[in-house]
Amino acid sequence: MRGLTNIEGIYFLGIGGIGMSALARYFLSQDYIVCGYDRTESPLTDTLAEEGCSITYEDSIDSLPVLFSEPSENDRVLIVYTPAIPKESILLNFFRDNGYTIYKRAEILGVISRDTDAIAVAGTHGKTTVSTMTAHILSSSPIDCSAFLGGISKNYDTNLLLSESRFTVMEADEFDRSFLHLSPLISVVTAIDPDHLDIYGTAESMVEAYGEFCHRVRPGGTLILNENIASSLSLPGDATIYTYGTGEKASFRAASIKKEEGSYTFDIMTPGEPVRNIRIHLPGMVNILNATAAASAAWCAGVSPEIIRSAVGSYQGVRRRFDVRYSGREIIYVDDYAHHPQEINALVSAVRDFWPGKHVTGIFQPHLYTRTRDFAGGFADALDKLDEILLLTLYPAREKPIAGVSSDMIAGMMKNRNVKVLTKEELLPALNNVKKGLLLTIGAGDIDRFIEPITEMLKNRNA
Repeated sequence: MRGLTNIEGIYFLGIGGIGMSALARYFLSQDYIVCGYDRTESPLTDTLAEEGCSITYEDSIDSLPVLFSEPSENDRVLIVYTPAIPKESILLNFFRDNGYTIYKRAEILGVISRDTDAIAVAGTHGKTTVSTMTAHILSSSPIDCSAFLGGISKNYDTNLLLSESRFTVMEADEFDRSFLHLSPLISVVTAIDPDHLDIYGTAESMVEAYGEFCHRVRPGGTLILNENIASSLSLPGDATIYTYGTGEKASFRAASIKKEEGSYTFDIMTPGEPVRNIRIHLPGMVNILNATAAASAAWCAGVSPEIIRSAVGSYQGVRRRFDVRYSGREIIYVDDYAHHPQEINALVSAVRDFWPGKHVTGIFQPHLYTRTRDFAGGFADALDKLDEILLLTLYPAREKPIAGVSSDMIAGMMKNRNVKVLTKEELLPALNNVKKGLLLTIGAGDIDRFIEPITEMLKNRNA
């Protein structure tokens, strides 16, 4: 990467993305001029604007600030983009055609991973929770850390932590093989269920990419793997390899698990001194495993068992990851980012475990045509486990329509006929008669724009 000595400004294409916004905040903290484009305004872009970013929502050269609009001055700026930006983007092609220095977001993270002792968390599920919990444990210890997170930490109300620590925690994104730019000291892999088949083509190709990520760990570094996937991956011979899970052979083993009112308690058996009597306030076995993965990474970084126990107990979670938005006498409302069948299965399992016997209404917005095409049957099976389902029309994100692929495709495969397909305009009126029990919003598209209106509706309904 070209040195930043003479760089004055950095322009982010897709600045409103959760990962991009963390990088934008990082460079703001370094006193660079930070500007950017995104397709739509959001709470993230509003916050960035308040913090000093200049943001446009027009894919137009006329929208560029002067510093970034003069090709003769392109040696004063850097351009960073996310693969979610379409190839036909006017701004992206302007920068390419005029000789600007352009980096993918992952390439910038790659530089940061090489300049610090990076702890990189990868996996088709769980990486946001595990990376955020790892960052919280380290931040609660004298070791400390910086962190680039894939969600907004409830403990810190941000997706970026900055410190003088030698450790940097980062989420390693498999989309577009982005995680292969990283060079971590410690790597964690949580799951390798098929996803992003529009990029990888086959599940086998995706698993091969995860094997390549495992080999990206530095010589002498540490690799921590979910016990259920270790045998499926190509592993380096020059790294210390641990597993985590509940099996007797796991290097870090969750044991003595007990469910209590609003929490779980458990122990983690480690290669050294065990961590006893941990309490976690998140539901579901999946979060006990997430906590075990995070504790494993923190243990490898040198955090003591006492601090691991205390920090897991004070961990509040991540927005949009089993995020309880409203809890009233008649209804509890939970929002979750789940956008893969296995993630929905884990969510529903946790809900049923924490609140047994309650009627569960789920609102699901499918994300991407390709993912819906590839996993429609899996989505149908997962959603069948709910009592009532409201399916929003599909959120396409960066993709063009695929004939025959829609929310109706999922509905047609479901056995539970208590399902309706709705437009976004129809959703709030449909919730006027939502049944008592649990209400879930599920998905990675723009369903999050309904969180506040739904919360206010429920508050008013039960006032």
